[in-house]
Amino acid sequence: MAFDPKRAKTFIDGEWEESILPTLIEYIRIPNKSPAFDEDWAAHGHMDEAIGLAERWARAHAPRDATIEVVRLENRTPVLLVEVAGTGPGTVLLYGHLDKQPEMVGWEDELGPWTPVVRDERLYGRGGADDGYALFASLTAIRALQEQRASHPRCVVLIECCEESGSVDLAPYIEHLKDRIGAPDLVVCLDSGCGDYERLWCTTSLRGIVIGDLEVSVLREGVHSGDAGGIVPSSFRVARLLLSRIEDAATGRILLEELEAEIPSDRRAQAEKAAAVLGTAVFDKFPFLGGAGPAIDDPVELALNRTWRAALEITAADGIPDLAHAGNVLRPRTKLRFALRLPPTIRAGEAAKALRGALEADPPHGAQVRATAGGQTGWNAPPMATWLEVALNDASKQWFGPEAVAMGEGGSIPFMGMLGERFPDAQFVITGVLGPGSNAHGPNEFLDLPTARRVTGCIAQVLQTRAGRG
Repeated sequence: MAFDPKRAKTFIDGEWEESILPTLIEYIRIPNKSPAFDEDWAAHGHMDEAIGLAERWARAHAPRDATIEVVRLENRTPVLLVEVAGTGPGTVLLYGHLDKQPEMVGWEDELGPWTPVVRDERLYGRGGADDGYALFASLTAIRALQEQRASHPRCVVLIECCEESGSVDLAPYIEHLKDRIGAPDLVVCLDSGCGDYERLWCTTSLRGIVIGDLEVSVLREGVHSGDAGGIVPSSFRVARLLLSRIEDAATGRILLEELEAEIPSDRRAQAEKAAAVLGTAVFDKFPFLGGAGPAIDDPVELALNRTWRAALEITAADGIPDLAHAGNVLRPRTKLRFALRLPPTIRAGEAAKALRGALEADPPHGAQVRATAGGQTGWNAPPMATWLEVALNDASKQWFGPEAVAMGEGGSIPFMGMLGERFPDAQFVITGVLGPGSNAHGPNEFLDLPTARRVTGCIAQVLQTRAGRG
């Protein structure tokens, strides 16, 4: 039977209003932080509560011919696996996750990480957009096809609970479930971003990341800053000198050759098109204070900086007292946590080795320096098949209006590199709802509900197109 998008829209909108939104509101209330942020996650039980909620909803709204199971491997976070028999050719793997980032500070009044609030068609709270909605959107897209008796491929929906911790538990599950997953020819991931809320955005690359600590020690204990200042080198200054080996402090450019990658011509062309669509929204989507702004004004170069160039951020510090407990003391040590985003094609292990070598070699003033680093390699999508490019553009025009736009993303989804290596012949649809202001990982995170409904419809249309190819 032919697929009627108008009928599908009525079905999808109804499901979002009647069952998905109320369940996401319950989900946001659960403080199911990823294991990296809650070492006692198993004892606290929040992850079990979240996956239990998802399982119950899936069973109550299961597509026809679906099997649903929570799979548990010893000492690992669980996964939810939904298998739906196909009525057309092909196997599609649809992915999402249930674990969340920690609370963070700075939420507006009446908002909070575990306090769901619907305001102006946006659902505020931690994890709704990143990306608790993925299970609901995936199963609803399949059901929208079944409701019309339109064909769809065999679908395998895999929802993990460790993505925000680097998906360290996922590889064992992929191996454990390899016979049930099979060999997908299309992978759909709903954990990415969108440049705006006006069209479908398709992610073609993801940066990798190296996270580590730099610790500089110069004394056994703190001493009077007046007595020692000018004689004893500051551990903070030594740390600053070491970081200058990695980053140009004036521009933010990463200096290590090992962390540079050649930007493919097609990715540069995509950045140019995305920058032309977005204009100054490439940077003014961020909450700059008055007078502050990006380092450069060229939207194309900013888009490439965000997707194909390395960038360093200091995310935490130790050995530095807060202001209420500060004294006139030359501190004995400074320890910094860094996160360094990598170009998609740079191997994380090699980058970590280069970073440790640059930071620990020949320490200034003979200070004791210790650097640790490890991370995840990024991902660069294979060339997109013509049928899929056409299908995505058609879906975007049907559900949004304008055609789809492709671009890289600055964040990391460890699952994609893993799947890219295991299924090198698969095509990929990486998309999401994390657009301007949605602020994943930060305060005031929100899910834009109209965009989520439209993305659900786009996925349904792409699944139907795949099944019709034979």
